[in-house]
This record gives sequence, C-alpha cells and structure tokens, in this order.
Amino acid sequence: MLMESSARSLLGQSAHHLLRCPLGGGSDRIRKAMESGQAFTERGVNLLLSDGRDVTVDCTAIPLHDKDGEAGLLLELQRTDRQIRISREEQLIAQQKATATVVRNLAHEIKNPLGGLRGAAQLLQGELTDAGQKEYTQVIIEEADRLQTLVNRMLGPNKMPSMDRINVHQVLERVRHLLLAERGKSISVIRDYDPSLPELWADSNQLIQALLNIGSNAAKAVGEQGTIVFRTRIQRQYTIGNKRHKLVLQIDIEDDGPGIPPEIEDRIFFPMVSGREDGAGLGLAIAQSLINQHGGLIESESRPGKTVFSVFMPLGS
Repeated sequence: MLMESSARSLLGQSAHHLLRCPLGGGSDRIRKAMESGQAFTERGVNLLLSDGRDVTVDCTAIPLHDKDGEAGLLLELQRTDRQIRISREEQLIAQQKATATVVRNLAHEIKNPLGGLRGAAQLLQGELTDAGQKEYTQVIIEEADRLQTLVNRMLGPNKMPSMDRINVHQVLERVRHLLLAERGKSISVIRDYDPSLPELWADSNQLIQALLNIGSNAAKAVGEQGTIVFRTRIQRQYTIGNKRHKLVLQIDIEDDGPGIPPEIEDRIFFPMVSGREDGAGLGLAIAQSLINQHGGLIESESRPGKTVFSVFMPLGS
C-alpha cells in the first residue's frame, strides 16, 4: 500500500532501491542494528520512494536470526502523513476562522468612521465655490472609496454559494482561458485531468474566482517562460479537517516558479500577506474563504522550482 505495488513485483528487490536510504543513516545504521542485535525506532522519517513520492513514516528496525544463524532485518514502516496532514488542516481551519473574526471586527471599526469622513467631505464640497479647493475634497472622497473597497475585499464573499451540479473541468478550462488571455502565450498551461471524475456540487462562479486567484499567483510567479499544471484527482475515504468523506475532489495547481518565501509560508493564507512587493495579499485569503464555504480546504507545498496549491472539496451533495 505504501509503495502502491503488489507484493509479487516488490519481492526480491533491494530495500535501499525501494526506499532510497531510509533512516537517514542508510546502510551504516541498518548494518549496526544487525551487528548489535539491538532494535531501534525513528519517528517522522522522510522517505523518497523509487517513484519520486515523498512520504513520512515512523520506522522500526528489528534484527532477526533464523535457526541457522543467518541474520536479517525486519523493517516496519508506519505511515504518518495522514495524522500530520489532519493536524495541519485542523490548524488551517482554526487559523482561517480566527483571522476572519479579527478582520470582521477590524473592518467594522474602520467602516463607521470612514463613512463619516466621506460624508463630511461631500458636505464640505457642496459648500465650496473654489474649484481648486473642491479638488482636495474630491481626493478625500476617492481615497475613502478606495479604502472602502479594500475593506470589502478583506471581508471576502458576503453571500452564500449558489450550489449546482458542475463539471470541474469546464471550470478549470475557463480559468485556463482567462490566464492565457491575461498573460498571452508567455506561459504554458498543462492539463492533467482525470476524465472519470463525477460532477461537483458547487457554486461555479465562486469556484472560478478561487481557482483564478491561485492561478494568477502562479502565472506571476513563473514569469514569462514558466509552466503551470492543472491536475485533477479523486481521493477515497479522505479526511478534511476532522470530517471524513467517502469521495473528495483534489485540484492541484502547480508551477515551476521560485517558490513561496520561507518566512511567509506559514502565513500565506492570511490577509495582507504577499510574497510580491506589488501584491495586496488578499487573493489566497479570499480563495481559502470561498473553498471553506464549500466544506473544503486549500493546502500549499512549496520549494524552489515546484509550488503546489491543492484544493480539496467533498464530492456529493
């Protein structure tokens, strides 16, 4: 199950080839365990499997000897990715709820005096006769409107999703066309779709907006000659937060850009956090909020040359 292969195909192969030097110490650590006869356990070991996948396991090595004195080793690998992922997802959901509460309270405190400021500027403008002075009040009104728009964007969507049966690949194609229209032919968007996916119960417009926010960030990250991959898969018996679902849709948006700066990686879904100097830092926060309204979650994984945002959404009404 760990290697997604049959026992027959694995029998006889080198453990070092299959696991790419497990236990961090590789051959030396295993040899010492066999020579000393002492078992040991290492937790949270990151393994690179032969097919290129990264997995996290708890690994126990137990030396064995048969009746003829031949030495062997029993290597027990307990995959812990699931527990780690569930814990991370619960933290993300709690983080999103806490952030939304702070933003709502902050927006309320800003909107009231902002409305009064704009109203006073309008009244003052009506009393003025000098065109030059009216320019100053107009600046106040325009800046008040700009701040009002920013506050509204921070608050995110203010209406519940209008749910319907949709084809997720049609949504992704719409996002793809929008990205290509915006960036021209400077980027390559590769499609890796699972054609067997059932229809999704979702708000098409909100899903387009969420995926477009992620895709736009990817397009800006890769620059003029980059590659973006749109990938769809299905997960079975999958947990989002603390709720287990029979079927879950996974949408990956992957780019080969420089990656998310390490100092903001843990805060990437917070409002006003951006890896670009010209970024408002609202796109990912809004996308997370939209997907949360569908009972889903967005996760990210990044390193230089490969950044993946994965959208998980329950399948079924």
